[in-house]
Amino acid sequence: MDLQRELLELYNTVFTYPAIDNHAHALLKVEHRDDIPFEGLISEAQGPALTEDAPYTAACYRATAQLAKPLGLSASADWEDIKRTRRAANYEQLCRTFMAPTRIQCILIDDGLGVVDMVYPYKWHDQFTGSPTKRVVRVEVVAEGILKDLFDTQLVIVGLDPLALFDSFSSRFNATLAAYAADPEVAGFKSVVCYRTGLDIESGFSREEVKVALVGSALRYESLKKVRVQDKPLNDFIVNTVLRIASGCGKPVQFHTGLGDNDITLSKSTPALMQPIIKAYPNAKIVLLHSSYPFTQEAGYLTAVYQNVYLDFGEIFPFLSADGQRDVVKQVLELCPTNKIMWSTDGHFWPESYYLGTLQARDAVYQVLEASMKRGELNLAQATGIAKRAFFENANRIYNLGLTPKIV
Repeated sequence: MDLQRELLELYNTVFTYPAIDNHAHALLKVEHRDDIPFEGLISEAQGPALTEDAPYTAACYRATAQLAKPLGLSASADWEDIKRTRRAANYEQLCRTFMAPTRIQCILIDDGLGVVDMVYPYKWHDQFTGSPTKRVVRVEVVAEGILKDLFDTQLVIVGLDPLALFDSFSSRFNATLAAYAADPEVAGFKSVVCYRTGLDIESGFSREEVKVALVGSALRYESLKKVRVQDKPLNDFIVNTVLRIASGCGKPVQFHTGLGDNDITLSKSTPALMQPIIKAYPNAKIVLLHSSYPFTQEAGYLTAVYQNVYLDFGEIFPFLSADGQRDVVKQVLELCPTNKIMWSTDGHFWPESYYLGTLQARDAVYQVLEASMKRGELNLAQATGIAKRAFFENANRIYNLGLTPKIV
């Protein structure tokens, strides 16, 4: 077979093979379809940095061009044309227009994003996939729900017994996570400790410090009527607990790493900080999310030297420029074993996020693999094997989904 025919076969594999989206979020309900700035499709920024600056990024220019055709617009359409047209479209048809071309067979949805009343339940998304949607349980949300319930049952917050509070919380948190671990609807867990106190997670946490943190949370709740786990001893306790339970049940634990909004301390979002906790739980499957951008090479190092670490190359689609996306895919392949990489859209709120996350990912993967084949560094079997593993087979194995790819 000559090279051109081999490249055509690679192209067909990359662009048509079914995919497992190993990390995404729910779509907005029709009544809330326009309640969140649409610029969130192409940026993690907030406020004016999102609505005023993001439309001037290379990522936005590319997204505008790629969304124009499905919306029936001309190539000269601008960002405001895209927003105006989608607002006027039938929402059900809009969802189908952008979900159908993705060839996503299964979605693993983190349904703890914080806008539960505004989005559809995870099972609602089954209408767009060939296999049932699964849940990813966000552990900080679970912890906050338990704490709120405990605080609400106390008559006098100031009179809390730290030991009793710790024992009650620990017991309920362990039991709740154990129940999720046994639930076939739950594919895995997710931690956003990166946002709360950073990825320098300690395995040797102090019970006394956790008790102090719990009392501090109770006192904040008394004045603010809101629970947010934001004290390092408590956050470290939560992560250690889920890693211990996950070690026994075989379900992965996803960690937000790298790319995020301005609530993150960037220097604490590198997965390099996780080396001690990775060593402490060698039997826990640890998934580093979002390509760990801009720390992709550090994440690649961890996947190469620790058998229990995996790398998701998501969220960079469509947040980065096309050149940036290709560079990240190249960095993923620099050192990562290709049986340990998984793709995701980080799709959220808008069906267009799933569409762009798929289209751009397939494009970047094809271009990187094509260039390697042209240089004689990969043969066809190796290149197609990488694509199939990245888009489907690795997630199917790592999350114990037991799916068979549905080839159309």
